[in-house]
Amino acid sequence: MKCPGQETQYWNKDAIFDSKCPECGAAIEFFKDDTSRRCSICGKRIVNPKMDFGCASYCQFAEQCIGTLPEEFLKQREDLLKDRVAVEMKRYFKTDFRRIGHATRVARYAEDIGKAEMGKLTLIAKEEPEKPSVIEKEAPENPSVIKEPENPSVIGKSDHGNLSVILCAAYLHDIGIKEAERKYNSNAPKYQELEGPPIAKEILEKLGAKEEIVSEVCDIVGHHHHPRENETLNFKVLYDADLITNLEEEKKAKAEREELKTKYGQQENTLPDNERIRRIIEKSFLTQSGRQKANKILL
Repeated sequence: MKCPGQETQYWNKDAIFDSKCPECGAAIEFFKDDTSRRCSICGKRIVNPKMDFGCASYCQFAEQCIGTLPEEFLKQREDLLKDRVAVEMKRYFKTDFRRIGHATRVARYAEDIGKAEMGKLTLIAKEEPEKPSVIEKEAPENPSVIKEPENPSVIGKSDHGNLSVILCAAYLHDIGIKEAERKYNSNAPKYQELEGPPIAKEILEKLGAKEEIVSEVCDIVGHHHHPRENETLNFKVLYDADLITNLEEEKKAKAEREELKTKYGQQENTLPDNERIRRIIEKSFLTQSGRQKANKILL
């Protein structure tokens, strides 16, 4: 069965259009299903500017459907890996919407915290370009991979902050919980951390993730409740995002319990323990951006 979007009978007048070659300025005619076209004047191959490669980021039949994927798209596939992992996480948990929702919120907070922390590193690099302790961006075309200062007192032992690693770990951090409950009748952190890495590895390898990404994500999943002495930025961001989500869910559950008790006259309603949350934010979070996010969401 061919994708309906690729059938010419469903095309409208915008399905064939001209685009300006960025190299020489000549007009290049595109059909909507062209992945790329070569300029007849200068010979440069140009990616279709209107083509949506979203489904190709996770579909194993992408090349059969739309042809050879352009080089520019392949370079972005690491960034798109997180979307494919999110799909696999939802497939794995099936109708367990509570755990799907938890992982999704952790990923959302992790992306915000990660971008904020990486933004600080970019600012440091711009303000102090002459200092050898600050390394410039490793891949300017990929904003999710940014070099950190090598000084471990600033961030940690990691040389990189990588949103692909952070978000894959966020979606998969609790992936071992079903096996933990099946084998040990417990969802205790130690069992989640024991059972999670093999499942995460299987998912990532199936999606064709690079070995270094598989290795780091599985390492994070395998100790995501227990920080080590010197942690990577990727771990710190995931840890803070998970902690925010856990505290948020705990606070909501407590408020609901108190509301029920008040409703049935068991006791007067009490405010959630904001002072306790304040202490946790001060002592337990690993990044400044995580603390700021927690204060905004929880207090």
